[in-house]
Amino acid sequence: MRLLVKESIALLGFLLVICSISMGQQLIEEGAELKKITSDYEFAEGPLWHSSGYLLFSDIPANTVYKWTAEEGATEYLNPSGHANGLTFDGQGQLLLAQHDGAIAKENNDGEITIIIDNYKGKRLNSPNDLVVKSDGSVYFTDPSFGVSDEEKELDFQGVYRYSKGSGLQLLVKDFALPNGIVFSPTEDKLYVNDSKHNHIRVFPVKSDGTLGSGEVFAKMDAEGVGAADGMKIDKEGNLYSTGPGGLWIFSADGELLKQFETPRITNLAWGGPNNGMLFMTAPNAVYKLKMNTNGIP
Repeated sequence: MRLLVKESIALLGFLLVICSISMGQQLIEEGAELKKITSDYEFAEGPLWHSSGYLLFSDIPANTVYKWTAEEGATEYLNPSGHANGLTFDGQGQLLLAQHDGAIAKENNDGEITIIIDNYKGKRLNSPNDLVVKSDGSVYFTDPSFGVSDEEKELDFQGVYRYSKGSGLQLLVKDFALPNGIVFSPTEDKLYVNDSKHNHIRVFPVKSDGTLGSGEVFAKMDAEGVGAADGMKIDKEGNLYSTGPGGLWIFSADGELLKQFETPRITNLAWGGPNNGMLFMTAPNAVYKLKMNTNGIP
């Protein structure tokens, strides 16, 4: 009897693994291939789809944000960009930029760039990397030290922040080594942040006041390969998509690895295309797209 129980447990575990692998395959459209749409950049980042049919992305060293359409290819959209990295839209559809020059900034309707926040308690932010806007309008962002020199650096930690007009700038977490990608769960009750140094993703409960509870490691990306935990996105079912060693990693809402999809080194991700069924990926020198069998949350 004990032997039968052990065999049944082993079989159940095997079936769960097979089911996970199958689910991961279904998330990517059958036969889909990674397609390069534009190239020859210094370090591309921050892809962001606009519902009218174009993609924005940053080239950090070039101090430029580009605009790509299928008809015209890539054209210069914003220069200088403050050495922008991550990009997103606020609730009014205005472009927000995480600038390696040490600020979170906004493009106004007239095309002017306004600095929203550039310091924490009077000290310069390091180099804001990626950002996400909650439905209440508050902005959450990561602030590693990738883009700040030792001479310019004024903070002795690399934090995760929340900014709102009512509360100002709030430091949420300061014990990351290199905080990078940041994304909410579909219901905004959880916030995911990855750490490029440790190649893992942490998850935090979001409190009613917008601050965070105690976090824990959600998933680890222990593998050989070029690339690291960097940009992240989520789909409508709560599956989490992250750059990582060897390419694209997909996890279930429970932290189970569903799929590893081999790509060149990728730096960030964006949902776009019809019904947000296309996953755009920036690499240091190029931008790619991959047809998905699911729909994402931009």
